[in-house]
Parts: sequence; C-alpha cells; structure tokens
Amino acid sequence: MNRIKTDICVIGAGSGGLSVAAGAVQMGASVVLLEGHKMGGDCLNFGCVPSKALIAAGKQAYAVGHGEHLGVANAKPKVDYAAAKDHVHDVIATIEPHDSQERFEGLGVNVIREFGTFISPTEVQAGETIIEARRFVVSTGSGPFVPPIPGLDTVPYFTNENIFDLRDQPKHLLVVGGGPIGLEMAQAHARLGSKVTVIEGMKALGKDDPELAAIALDNLRAEGIEIEEDALASEIRGQAGAIEIETKDGRIFKGSHLLMAVGRKVNVDKLNLEAANVEYDRTGIKVGADLRSTNKRVYAIGDVAGGLQFTHVAGYHAGVIVRSILFGLPSKAKTAHIPWATYIDPEMAQVGLTEAQAQEKFGDKLTVTRFKYDGNDRALAEAKTTGMIKLMIVKGRPVGASIVGAHAGELIAMWAMAIANNMKLSAIAGTVLPYPTLNEINKRAASAYFTPKLFDSKTVKRVVGFVQRWIP
Repeated sequence: MNRIKTDICVIGAGSGGLSVAAGAVQMGASVVLLEGHKMGGDCLNFGCVPSKALIAAGKQAYAVGHGEHLGVANAKPKVDYAAAKDHVHDVIATIEPHDSQERFEGLGVNVIREFGTFISPTEVQAGETIIEARRFVVSTGSGPFVPPIPGLDTVPYFTNENIFDLRDQPKHLLVVGGGPIGLEMAQAHARLGSKVTVIEGMKALGKDDPELAAIALDNLRAEGIEIEEDALASEIRGQAGAIEIETKDGRIFKGSHLLMAVGRKVNVDKLNLEAANVEYDRTGIKVGADLRSTNKRVYAIGDVAGGLQFTHVAGYHAGVIVRSILFGLPSKAKTAHIPWATYIDPEMAQVGLTEAQAQEKFGDKLTVTRFKYDGNDRALAEAKTTGMIKLMIVKGRPVGASIVGAHAGELIAMWAMAIANNMKLSAIAGTVLPYPTLNEINKRAASAYFTPKLFDSKTVKRVVGFVQRWIP
C-alpha cells in the first residue's frame, strides 16, 4: 500500500473539483485529485455539453422546416440521427483536453484514477494508495435518480448517462419527468423526428414561475410534444421497442424507447463518510455557509453539497473554498445571485426570487414589472416574439428576474450581475445599448418601473409646466 501526504485531496474531477485542483496547485499547494470514472464529470460527459450539442442539432432541423414566415420555403429536414450523435461526441472530444489527466498532471496535480473512500477523518484510500491530507474537498456531483417503479427493472431504459450513446433514432420516445432534463431531451428528439410523450407525476416545469412556464409549455405542445401532467407512473412493462407505462389513474402510454429523467441523487455511496465523521442525508453532505462539513477538514462543493445542482454553482463553490483553504480568509457561499437556465425553445432563465417568493418575503413593498418580447424590434425582425421578462423590485433594486423567450440564458446575465452587486435599477435603465438587440428587453423592463413615477406624477408635471412658462 502506497502512502501520500498532501495539502489538499480533491475527490471528484468534475467542474468544481477541477477548478479547486487547478487553482490550488498553481498557487503553491500540493494537490492530489481522485477520479474513478471520467475526467470532466457529468457536465462534460453526460450533461451540459452533450445535451446542448444535441439541442443544437434539433434546432437546426427545426429551422429547415420552419422558414416560411421569413420568406424561406419550408423543407423536410433530412435527419441522420447517428450523425447528430457524432456531433455530440465531437464536441465532447474537443473540450476533453481541457479537463484531461494530462493537462492537470502538467499543472503539477497528482491525479489518481480511482474512487476515493474515507478510512479515517484524515485519510482516504484510492485503490492501492492512502492519501493523508490537511484538507479534503468532496466534489463527487450527482447522478440520475431512478425511482423504484414496479416493472422498471425488467425493461430497457435510458438516463442522461447513456442516452447520448444511442445511435438508432427512437420512433416514439417516452420521457418520465417533466423537469429541465426531460423537456430538453424531449424537444431535441421531437425536432430530430421522433414522436415524444412526456409523463410528469405533478406539474411540468413545476419549480419555475407558473406564468412563464405556461408560455414555454404551450410552445412545446404546439410543436407536437405530448406533455401529460398529474400522471404518476405506477407500472412499467414491455420490452425493447414496445414499452408501456401505466399511471395511477389508469392511463396507459406506449412507446419504443424510455428515458428516465425524474431527478438527481447525490453521489455519496462510495465515500464511506461515516469513517470521516461527516454527516449527510439523501440531499447531500451537510455543510455550513463556508461549505465545511461536520469534519472541519472536509469541504463539499457542487451538487454533493446539497444545494442548487448546476455546473456554474460548483465552479462558484470552488472559488469560495479556495479563498478559505489557501489564504485562511473567511468566505461564505450565497445563493441569491445564482442564475440558472433551461435550454428548451423558448429558453427559460431565473435569478434571485420568483414572483411568488418575493411576494411572500416582501409583501406590499414589492413591485413587479413585465415586458413582452413582441415589444422588442429585434425580436420582431427575427420572428422570435414569444416570451416575456418579469422583474421583482424592492426599493428600486431588483431582487429577482424571470425570463422566458429567445436567448433567455444570455439575457439573465445582466440581472445576475445586478443582483450580485446590489445595483440599483436606475443603472440598468440608464445603460445605453446597441439597437436593435434583445438586451433592450432588459432595459425596457427596468424603465417600466420608472414610467408611472414620471408620467403619472403631478409633481413632475408641475415642474415641467413651470420650466416651460418661466425658464427662457
């Protein structure tokens, strides 16, 4: 058995773990990085990267068949599903070197391709090596949660971890789960030519603002995607090419392929956290705002820390703990400024509080302004008029922004910056933007807050009247 002593041992080479390892080693700390599966983690191999690549293929196919309103004749796209998957894997392969073992070893990180298991509060075993470290960073992420639905263990099904390896196009894809992953994959496959049925036990996009979610779901249904809500799967049966799902209320849905996309579970099974005196539950490792666990030597970041499950959150967490571990400075993670997006078409994006959350917290101090995409000249020019932004404002500062529409994931950036830096709404309203751009939607929504204060104010009108009469 080999033994290693190091400053920092990072368990998991996903987004957060790689950021910690790269930052720490380049600032002088000794780092051991453990990864028992694929470098780059879920995001590169099974999540963000492949899903967006497949969505791009679907978007291109859809554009071919829907140009008539712009003066371009509709044509039936000739889809090569296997080639679309080649595009997915080409994108992964292009990014892989950045996350590779070779790159990190070149930076000076000791990379061990084994799963890490705690054997004491100060030691982790990885294969034939025991690592003793001053600090441990658990960044093992999450994986697909597969519920124990009767019959599921007897039929073939896909999750986000293997759907991108499928080469033969599904004739009729059944998707269990109407959240972001399920709907992104549903729309991508529908646009590539598959019939798609989404089966959701509660409400599709149930965690999003219901007013904006309704706009997105109406558009998905208009594209031919069947979205069945309040349809809790009670039994799954059949075989490859002929699968049936029965719901509690007796409905039966038939399809050729099955994708399970009902949620995520944190990856803690292999860690033996009890040996490290680290408390955890099914949502993840219990950490404080400083991301330290009940064992002060052990930090948890990203999905496994039990909060928001997004790649950019893992990267943000990495920055928080590097400040603490390397420089001994107090550093705490916050969530109010964290944005997220769902990459269906139209896209959905959120930062800060939703309207319901803001109403509950601030009551009559809250002002909500809206601006629709069809009031934006660029959206009109590109026929992308389906959508809306909603701003939640308290005392002249944004506390939340919700967007549904084209490029919502890009537009939310302005509000993420504003909330992170406690900016006044006047800073957005006073910004000069190039015309015509979709970003003017943000400015118009901000300006809408000031409109009644200016145009409906008797004081303003008296001042203007006085100036016009008496000031030469």
